[in-house]
Amino acid sequence: MPRLRSPKLAVLGSSTQRSASYAPRTSSALRRRIVLGALVLASLVLITVYFRESNGGALHSIQGAGATVLSPFQVGAERVAHPFQDAYNWFRGLANAKSQRDQLRLANDRLRRQVIQYKSAQRENFTLRRDLGYVSGPKFPSSYVPVTAAVIAKPPSPFEQKIILGAGAANGVRYASPVVTSDGLVGRVTQVTRHTSQVTMLTDENSAVSAVDLKTNAQGIVRHAQGAGGTLFLDRVAKQDRVQVGDPVITSGWRTGTLTSLYPRGIPIGRVSSVSRSDTSLYTFVQVSPLVDFNALDSAIVLVRKAQAPHR
Repeated sequence: MPRLRSPKLAVLGSSTQRSASYAPRTSSALRRRIVLGALVLASLVLITVYFRESNGGALHSIQGAGATVLSPFQVGAERVAHPFQDAYNWFRGLANAKSQRDQLRLANDRLRRQVIQYKSAQRENFTLRRDLGYVSGPKFPSSYVPVTAAVIAKPPSPFEQKIILGAGAANGVRYASPVVTSDGLVGRVTQVTRHTSQVTMLTDENSAVSAVDLKTNAQGIVRHAQGAGGTLFLDRVAKQDRVQVGDPVITSGWRTGTLTSLYPRGIPIGRVSSVSRSDTSLYTFVQVSPLVDFNALDSAIVLVRKAQAPHR
């Protein structure tokens, strides 16, 4: 008869087998850790030696030799990968071009609709003006004849911001004519002789120009404060007007009966550089950076009304 095995002996045999199989795994993991630590230590040693030795050291020489040996393989790999890279760039450029095309089509459609709206509004405006017999003020620059002249005298002092132009009544210059440059408004003529004219610039304390924020239509008066350098201020701006930094400021122009403003609407003055509001003030404080460099004026353009310009 076969001999029966004791349960205790069976359990003991199973535990012994598991211990025997676990021991090799433990020793194998320990060997891997030892090898990994040795490799890390060797890497640190090699890096330290590499950075401390001269350019002609052994490790630098080995690196150069390795680079020389591997250079053909690197060149070959680049040549093999180049067509695939070109194909990828081509497909990516094609996708970007399609996206840009779609965006340009949308922008073109939007601009086409705006042009149609503007033309319709312009036609309607012309019809209403004709039917109502509306008389508008002078338009810039179509209602003016430009007289370009050199600046022959600079401001006498920081407190008296006036220049002298080498053109006067003989050239068609008239009192209170606006003076501009290609950048924007300079000021107005305040004295005229036969061959010269005095211009009071916007930076003078006695200058004041009715102006408007082109984006928000906020109305105000551009002035210059003493000690403000070349900075201007858009005064009397209502608090409810949402003026923002960067908004362009132009002359507003106005007409009351037979009276019109000295400056026609649309002459650029500057851009809003800062906006501040306080609870105690009735108005918004708006600072404007002028477009004209008043310290570097070599010439200026006097705008003479066509009805006042002499026939030549």
